[in-house]
Amino acid sequence: MKARGGQGDATIYDVAREAGVSISSVSNVMNKPERVGERTRRRVLEAADRLGYVPKADAASLARKHVGRIGVVAPFTSYASFMRRLSGVLTETSGRGVDVSVFDMESAATATSPVVESIPIRGYIDGLIVMGEPLEPAVEQRLASRGMPVVIVDADSDVFQVVRIDDYNAGRMAARHLIDLGHRRLGYVLEGQVADYESQALRRLGGFRAEVSQHPDLELVVTQSSGSLAAAREAGRRLLTEHPHLTSVMAHFDDLALGVIRAAHDLGIDVPSQLSVLGFDDGPLAEAADLSTVRQPFEESGALAARLLLDAIERPSERRSTVLECQVVSRATTTVAAPVLHRS
Repeated sequence: MKARGGQGDATIYDVAREAGVSISSVSNVMNKPERVGERTRRRVLEAADRLGYVPKADAASLARKHVGRIGVVAPFTSYASFMRRLSGVLTETSGRGVDVSVFDMESAATATSPVVESIPIRGYIDGLIVMGEPLEPAVEQRLASRGMPVVIVDADSDVFQVVRIDDYNAGRMAARHLIDLGHRRLGYVLEGQVADYESQALRRLGGFRAEVSQHPDLELVVTQSSGSLAAAREAGRRLLTEHPHLTSVMAHFDDLALGVIRAAHDLGIDVPSQLSVLGFDDGPLAEAADLSTVRQPFEESGALAARLLLDAIERPSERRSTVLECQVVSRATTTVAAPVLHRS
Protein backbone atom coordinates (compact mmCIF):
# COMPACT_ATOMS: atom_id res chain seq x y z
CA MET A 1 0.00 0.00 0.00
CA LYS A 2 1.55 3.29 -0.99
CA ALA A 3 1.67 6.23 1.39
CA ARG A 4 -1.06 8.83 1.08
CA GLY A 5 -0.38 12.42 0.19
CA GLY A 6 -2.10 14.12 3.14
CA GLN A 7 -4.35 13.60 6.13
CA GLY A 8 -7.73 12.34 5.08
CA ASP A 9 -6.61 10.97 1.66
CA ALA A 10 -7.03 7.33 2.70
CA THR A 11 -10.53 5.95 2.26
CA ILE A 12 -12.57 3.38 4.15
CA TYR A 13 -11.91 1.00 1.23
CA ASP A 14 -8.14 1.41 1.73
CA VAL A 15 -8.48 0.61 5.43
CA ALA A 16 -10.64 -2.44 4.76
CA ARG A 17 -8.15 -3.74 2.19
CA GLU A 18 -5.15 -3.03 4.47
CA ALA A 19 -6.80 -4.78 7.43
CA GLY A 20 -8.25 -7.64 5.38
CA VAL A 21 -11.81 -7.04 6.55
CA SER A 22 -15.08 -5.86 5.08
CA ILE A 23 -16.07 -2.23 4.73
CA SER A 24 -18.91 -2.81 7.20
CA SER A 25 -16.39 -4.03 9.78
CA VAL A 26 -14.38 -0.82 9.41
CA SER A 27 -17.57 1.21 9.74
CA ASN A 28 -18.53 -0.63 12.93
CA VAL A 29 -15.08 -0.08 14.44
CA MET A 30 -15.43 3.65 13.85
CA ASN A 31 -19.04 4.00 14.95
CA LYS A 32 -20.14 0.95 16.97
CA PRO A 33 -16.94 -0.66 18.29
CA GLU A 34 -18.77 -2.89 20.77
CA ARG A 35 -20.06 -4.93 17.79
CA VAL A 36 -16.55 -5.93 16.69
CA GLY A 37 -14.23 -8.48 18.30
CA GLU A 38 -11.06 -7.21 19.92
CA ARG A 39 -8.63 -8.77 17.40
CA THR A 40 -10.51 -7.38 14.41
CA ARG A 41 -10.90 -3.99 16.10
CA ARG A 42 -7.16 -3.75 16.79
CA ARG A 43 -6.31 -4.79 13.20
CA VAL A 44 -8.57 -2.12 11.75
CA LEU A 45 -7.31 0.60 14.09
CA GLU A 46 -3.68 -0.25 13.34
CA ALA A 47 -4.39 -0.14 9.60
CA ALA A 48 -6.15 3.20 9.97
CA ASP A 49 -3.16 4.54 11.92
CA ARG A 50 -0.70 3.43 9.24
CA LEU A 51 -2.73 5.05 6.51
CA GLY A 52 -3.60 8.22 8.42
CA TYR A 53 -7.26 7.52 7.81
CA VAL A 54 -9.85 10.07 8.91
CA PRO A 55 -13.58 9.51 8.28
CA LYS A 56 -14.73 11.60 5.32
CA ALA A 57 -17.26 13.60 7.35
CA ASP A 58 -14.46 14.77 9.67
CA ALA A 59 -11.75 15.58 7.11
CA ALA A 60 -12.97 19.12 6.41
CA SER A 61 -13.04 19.95 10.11
CA LEU A 62 -9.55 18.56 10.58
CA ALA A 63 -8.23 20.91 7.92
CA ARG A 64 -8.64 23.67 10.51
CA LYS A 65 -6.27 23.97 13.44
CA HIS A 66 -8.95 22.88 15.94
CA VAL A 67 -12.50 21.62 15.68
CA GLY A 68 -13.60 23.28 18.94
CA ARG A 69 -14.77 20.12 20.63
CA ILE A 70 -13.47 17.85 23.40
CA GLY A 71 -14.61 14.39 24.45
CA VAL A 72 -15.36 13.14 27.96
CA VAL A 73 -15.39 9.39 28.58
CA ALA A 74 -16.60 7.92 31.88
CA PRO A 75 -18.87 5.19 33.34
CA PHE A 76 -21.72 7.69 33.62
CA THR A 77 -24.50 5.11 33.80
CA SER A 78 -22.66 3.08 36.48
CA TYR A 79 -21.78 5.87 38.93
CA ALA A 80 -23.73 9.10 39.42
CA SER A 81 -20.60 10.80 40.77
CA PHE A 82 -19.21 11.12 37.25
CA MET A 83 -22.10 13.38 36.33
CA ARG A 84 -20.84 15.77 39.00
CA ARG A 85 -17.38 15.70 37.45
CA LEU A 86 -18.98 16.34 34.07
CA SER A 87 -20.78 19.33 35.60
CA GLY A 88 -17.37 20.77 36.46
CA VAL A 89 -16.19 20.21 32.89
CA LEU A 90 -19.25 21.94 31.44
CA THR A 91 -18.94 24.89 33.82
CA GLU A 92 -15.30 25.38 32.84
CA THR A 93 -15.93 25.12 29.09
CA SER A 94 -19.18 27.09 28.92
CA GLY A 95 -17.59 30.47 28.35
CA ARG A 96 -14.75 29.28 26.14
CA GLY A 97 -16.56 28.38 22.94
CA VAL A 98 -15.91 24.65 23.30
CA ASP A 99 -18.42 21.88 22.66
CA VAL A 100 -18.33 18.73 24.79
CA SER A 101 -19.11 15.24 23.43
CA VAL A 102 -19.93 12.67 26.12
CA PHE A 103 -19.23 8.95 25.81
CA ASP A 104 -20.38 6.31 28.29
CA MET A 105 -18.21 3.30 29.07
CA GLU A 106 -18.35 0.27 31.31
CA SER A 107 -17.75 0.41 35.02
CA ALA A 108 -14.17 0.62 36.23
CA ALA A 109 -14.76 -2.80 37.78
CA THR A 110 -14.99 -4.36 34.28
CA ALA A 111 -12.86 -4.36 31.15
CA THR A 112 -11.82 -1.20 29.30
CA SER A 113 -14.51 0.00 26.92
CA PRO A 114 -13.64 -0.25 23.20
CA VAL A 115 -15.13 3.20 22.61
CA VAL A 116 -11.91 4.77 23.93
CA GLU A 117 -9.86 3.05 21.24
CA SER A 118 -11.81 4.44 18.30
CA ILE A 119 -12.29 8.04 19.43
CA PRO A 120 -9.01 9.46 18.00
CA ILE A 121 -9.64 7.75 14.68
CA ARG A 122 -12.97 9.51 14.32
CA GLY A 123 -11.11 12.79 14.34
CA TYR A 124 -13.83 15.15 15.52
CA ILE A 125 -12.34 16.12 18.88
CA ASP A 126 -9.29 18.16 19.85
CA GLY A 127 -8.69 16.42 23.16
CA LEU A 128 -10.04 13.83 25.55
CA ILE A 129 -10.85 13.54 29.27
CA VAL A 130 -11.02 9.94 30.51
CA MET A 131 -12.52 9.41 33.97
CA GLY A 132 -12.62 6.49 36.32
CA GLU A 133 -10.19 3.89 35.01
CA PRO A 134 -6.67 3.63 33.62
CA LEU A 135 -6.21 3.23 29.90
CA GLU A 136 -4.70 0.04 28.57
CA PRO A 137 -1.10 0.58 27.39
CA ALA A 138 -2.07 -0.10 23.77
CA VAL A 139 -4.80 2.56 23.94
CA GLU A 140 -2.42 5.06 25.56
CA GLN A 141 0.10 4.43 22.81
CA ARG A 142 -2.46 4.99 20.07
CA LEU A 143 -3.69 8.22 21.61
CA ALA A 144 -0.15 9.50 22.16
CA SER A 145 0.98 8.57 18.66
CA ARG A 146 -1.92 10.55 17.23
CA GLY A 147 -0.84 13.59 19.27
CA MET A 148 -4.16 13.58 21.10
CA PRO A 149 -4.10 15.71 24.29
CA VAL A 150 -5.54 13.61 27.12
CA VAL A 151 -6.26 14.20 30.80
CA ILE A 152 -6.98 11.24 33.08
CA VAL A 153 -9.28 11.80 36.07
CA ASP A 154 -9.57 9.44 39.05
CA ALA A 155 -6.98 7.00 37.66
CA ASP A 156 -3.25 6.87 36.91
CA SER A 157 -1.18 7.32 33.76
CA ASP A 158 2.54 7.46 33.03
CA VAL A 159 1.85 9.21 29.71
CA PHE A 160 -0.88 11.81 30.19
CA GLN A 161 -1.85 14.51 32.67
CA VAL A 162 -3.63 13.19 35.77
CA VAL A 163 -6.15 14.72 38.18
CA ARG A 164 -6.95 12.52 41.16
CA ILE A 165 -7.32 12.21 44.90
CA ASP A 166 -4.94 10.18 47.06
CA ASP A 167 -7.18 7.18 47.69
CA TYR A 168 -4.63 5.50 49.92
CA ASN A 169 -4.36 8.45 52.29
CA ALA A 170 -8.12 9.03 52.08
CA GLY A 171 -8.57 5.45 53.31
CA ARG A 172 -6.21 6.16 56.19
CA MET A 173 -8.15 9.34 56.99
CA ALA A 174 -11.42 7.38 57.12
CA ALA A 175 -9.90 4.79 59.44
CA ARG A 176 -8.51 7.47 61.75
CA HIS A 177 -11.97 9.04 62.03
CA LEU A 178 -13.46 5.78 63.29
CA ILE A 179 -10.48 4.93 65.49
CA ASP A 180 -10.55 8.38 67.08
CA LEU A 181 -14.19 7.71 67.98
CA GLY A 182 -13.03 4.68 69.93
CA HIS A 183 -13.97 1.92 67.48
CA ARG A 184 -11.85 -1.21 67.81
CA ARG A 185 -13.86 -3.73 65.77
CA LEU A 186 -14.20 -2.40 62.24
CA GLY A 187 -15.84 -3.74 59.10
CA TYR A 188 -15.19 -2.68 55.49
CA VAL A 189 -17.42 -3.18 52.45
CA LEU A 190 -15.29 -3.23 49.31
CA GLU A 191 -16.68 -2.99 45.79
CA GLY A 192 -15.60 -6.10 43.94
CA GLN A 193 -13.99 -5.80 40.51
CA VAL A 194 -13.42 -7.97 37.47
CA ALA A 195 -10.37 -6.20 36.04
CA ASP A 196 -7.00 -7.05 37.58
CA TYR A 197 -5.47 -3.67 38.39
CA GLU A 198 -4.85 -1.52 41.45
CA SER A 199 -8.14 0.36 41.43
CA GLN A 200 -9.31 3.23 43.62
CA ALA A 201 -11.19 0.64 45.68
CA LEU A 202 -8.08 -1.39 46.44
CA ARG A 203 -5.93 1.66 47.18
CA ARG A 204 -8.59 3.05 49.53
CA LEU A 205 -8.85 -0.26 51.36
CA GLY A 206 -5.05 -0.45 51.48
CA GLY A 207 -4.87 2.88 53.28
CA PHE A 208 -7.65 1.90 55.67
CA ARG A 209 -5.95 -1.41 56.42
CA ALA A 210 -2.56 0.28 56.94
CA GLU A 211 -4.00 2.69 59.50
CA VAL A 212 -5.76 -0.10 61.37
CA SER A 213 -2.54 -2.13 61.42
CA GLN A 214 -0.86 0.61 63.46
CA HIS A 215 -3.03 -0.45 66.42
CA PRO A 216 -2.46 -4.06 67.55
CA ASP A 217 -5.71 -4.17 69.51
CA LEU A 218 -7.87 -3.41 66.44
CA GLU A 219 -9.69 -5.95 64.26
CA LEU A 220 -10.69 -5.42 60.63
CA VAL A 221 -13.15 -7.61 58.71
CA VAL A 222 -13.49 -7.04 54.94
CA THR A 223 -16.32 -8.20 52.70
CA GLN A 224 -17.11 -7.55 49.03
CA SER A 225 -20.22 -6.36 47.28
CA SER A 226 -21.21 -5.34 43.78
CA GLY A 227 -21.96 -1.66 43.29
CA SER A 228 -25.68 -1.49 44.04
CA LEU A 229 -27.42 -0.53 47.26
CA ALA A 230 -29.38 -3.80 47.21
CA ALA A 231 -26.19 -5.88 46.92
CA ALA A 232 -24.57 -3.88 49.74
CA ARG A 233 -27.64 -4.47 51.90
CA GLU A 234 -27.23 -8.22 51.44
CA ALA A 235 -23.46 -8.07 51.99
CA GLY A 236 -24.05 -5.95 55.09
CA ARG A 237 -26.51 -8.48 56.52
CA ARG A 238 -23.95 -11.26 56.09
CA LEU A 239 -21.17 -9.16 57.59
CA LEU A 240 -23.15 -8.07 60.64
CA THR A 241 -24.62 -11.53 61.22
CA GLU A 242 -21.28 -13.33 60.99
CA HIS A 243 -19.43 -10.65 63.00
CA PRO A 244 -21.90 -9.30 65.56
CA HIS A 245 -19.13 -7.67 67.60
CA LEU A 246 -18.41 -4.99 64.94
CA THR A 247 -19.09 -1.43 66.10
CA SER A 248 -18.33 0.39 62.83
CA VAL A 249 -18.35 -0.21 59.07
CA MET A 250 -16.65 1.76 56.31
CA ALA A 251 -17.96 1.41 52.75
CA HIS A 252 -16.12 2.15 49.51
CA PHE A 253 -18.76 4.68 48.43
CA ASP A 254 -21.97 6.17 49.73
CA ASP A 255 -24.47 3.82 48.07
CA LEU A 256 -22.75 0.85 49.71
CA ALA A 257 -22.80 2.62 53.06
CA LEU A 258 -26.54 3.19 52.74
CA GLY A 259 -26.96 -0.50 51.95
CA VAL A 260 -25.15 -1.34 55.20
CA ILE A 261 -27.46 1.00 57.11
CA ARG A 262 -30.48 -0.79 55.63
CA ALA A 263 -28.93 -4.11 56.64
CA ALA A 264 -28.44 -2.88 60.20
CA HIS A 265 -32.09 -1.80 60.28
CA ASP A 266 -33.12 -5.25 59.04
CA LEU A 267 -31.24 -6.82 61.95
CA GLY A 268 -32.52 -4.43 64.59
CA ILE A 269 -29.14 -2.73 65.01
CA ASP A 270 -29.32 0.98 65.74
CA VAL A 271 -27.16 3.41 63.73
CA PRO A 272 -25.16 5.07 65.19
CA SER A 273 -25.55 4.05 68.86
CA GLN A 274 -24.74 0.39 68.14
CA LEU A 275 -23.04 0.70 64.76
CA SER A 276 -21.29 3.65 63.13
CA VAL A 277 -21.34 3.70 59.33
CA LEU A 278 -19.04 5.82 57.15
CA GLY A 279 -19.32 6.31 53.41
CA PHE A 280 -17.18 7.94 50.75
CA ASP A 281 -17.91 10.63 48.09
CA ASP A 282 -20.53 12.92 49.71
CA GLY A 283 -23.09 13.12 46.95
CA PRO A 284 -26.64 14.47 47.27
CA LEU A 285 -27.87 11.12 48.58
CA ALA A 286 -25.38 11.22 51.45
CA GLU A 287 -26.49 14.70 52.44
CA ALA A 288 -30.17 13.73 52.26
CA ALA A 289 -29.55 10.63 54.41
CA ASP A 290 -27.39 12.58 56.90
CA LEU A 291 -24.62 10.07 56.18
CA SER A 292 -21.15 10.58 57.60
CA THR A 293 -18.74 10.30 54.69
CA VAL A 294 -15.46 11.37 53.13
CA ARG A 295 -15.98 14.21 50.69
CA GLN A 296 -14.02 14.33 47.48
CA PRO A 297 -14.05 17.37 45.13
CA PHE A 298 -15.98 16.09 42.11
CA GLU A 299 -16.84 19.37 40.40
CA GLU A 300 -13.39 20.78 41.08
CA SER A 301 -11.71 17.74 39.52
CA GLY A 302 -13.82 18.05 36.36
CA ALA A 303 -13.17 21.78 36.04
CA LEU A 304 -9.43 21.35 36.55
CA ALA A 305 -9.28 18.54 34.00
CA ALA A 306 -11.01 20.77 31.46
CA ARG A 307 -8.59 23.65 32.12
CA LEU A 308 -5.58 21.37 31.77
CA LEU A 309 -6.92 19.87 28.57
CA LEU A 310 -7.75 23.19 26.92
CA ASP A 311 -4.32 24.52 27.85
CA ALA A 312 -2.67 21.41 26.37
CA ILE A 313 -4.62 21.82 23.12
CA GLU A 314 -3.30 25.37 22.73
CA ARG A 315 0.27 24.64 23.83
CA PRO A 316 1.55 21.14 24.65
CA SER A 317 2.90 20.92 28.19
CA GLU A 318 4.80 18.43 30.32
CA ARG A 319 2.92 15.65 32.04
CA ARG A 320 2.00 16.33 35.66
CA SER A 321 -0.16 14.77 38.33
CA THR A 322 -2.45 16.97 40.45
CA VAL A 323 -3.71 15.53 43.75
CA LEU A 324 -6.84 17.10 45.25
CA GLU A 325 -7.70 16.95 48.95
CA CYS A 326 -10.51 15.04 50.67
CA GLN A 327 -12.11 15.68 54.05
CA VAL A 328 -14.25 13.76 56.53
CA VAL A 329 -17.80 15.07 56.89
CA SER A 330 -19.21 13.92 60.22
CA ARG A 331 -23.01 13.62 60.26
CA ALA A 332 -25.56 11.40 61.99
CA THR A 333 -24.25 7.91 61.19
CA THR A 334 -21.00 7.93 63.20
CA THR A 335 -20.54 8.48 66.91
CA VAL A 336 -18.35 7.50 69.84
CA ALA A 337 -18.15 3.74 70.20
CA ALA A 338 -20.38 2.22 72.84
CA PRO A 339 -19.34 -0.80 74.94
CA VAL A 340 -19.41 -3.93 72.76
CA LEU A 341 -22.53 -6.01 73.29
CA HIS A 342 -22.82 -9.33 71.54
CA ARG A 343 -25.70 -9.23 69.05
CA SER A 344 -27.53 -12.45 68.43
